[in-house]
Parts: sequence; C-alpha cells; structure tokens
Amino acid sequence: MTDYSKTSHTVFHHRFHIVWITKYRKRILTGDLRLRIRELIAQVTEEMHIRIVNGVLSAEHVHLFVEIPPHVCVSDFVKIAKGRSSRKVQQEFPSLGKVYRGRHFWGRGFFSSTSGNVTDDMINDCINQHSDANQPANVSNISLE
Repeated sequence: MTDYSKTSHTVFHHRFHIVWITKYRKRILTGDLRLRIRELIAQVTEEMHIRIVNGVLSAEHVHLFVEIPPHVCVSDFVKIAKGRSSRKVQQEFPSLGKVYRGRHFWGRGFFSSTSGNVTDDMINDCINQHSDANQPANVSNISLE
C-alpha cells in the first residue's frame, strides 16, 4: 500500500521527477561545490516541507525525485532552489565568475514529470465504469451522471 503524506487537512501522494542543468551544460558540479549545492537544496526542501525521496547531482545536472505538498507549486520550488543555490555558490566560490558571466549559474527552465500508482488507463477504466459514462451527450469528455 502507498504511504500517503498528511497535513492538517490534506492526505496526498504527489511525487515529481525534476531535472535542471548548469548554464551551457558545463561539467562544473564537482568537489566542494557539489557538496554545497546539495546542502542548499536540502535547506530549501526542509523549509518548504518537501521530502526528497531520491536524488543525484551529476557533473552538469541535478536529478531529484521529491514529494511536494499540494500547497507548493513545483515551479516555485525549482525557482527558489535554483535561485538560492546560484546566488550562494557565486558568493562563496568567486572562481565561478570566470566561467559564468553575470549572475547565471543554472540553465533556463527545468524538466518535471509526475509519478504515482495510478496510471491513465486505471483512471479511464474507473470513469468508464460509471453508469452513464458513455452517453452521447458528453461535452468535452465529461459525463453527467
């Protein structure tokens, strides 16, 4: 059975696979820089009540498998994690200024996909099992039961 997370008024199982890359896909995430970025991302997830299920920092990208509460937008989490880590590492590692001009450490954008125990086919089967699901009066694939 799935381990659901709970808040005061919500039970949820929202898991996301999130990936973002360094600017110009430079293979720079090594050594102390890699460790510092891991610490900063962990701080952001703790502050936003996000649970890291799994993750890895490669030389040029970050992979995270996280459980995000319903009140937190995925894009808000990524914006804060990328913004804070970029600002802090550029302050703490001045040598990055030679590699990255301006204040850009991460590439623009990110990849995100959901994960769960329910597939599209299972949802469609559940909907189609209702008594009036296949009536011709459907508007935009929404049946009136």
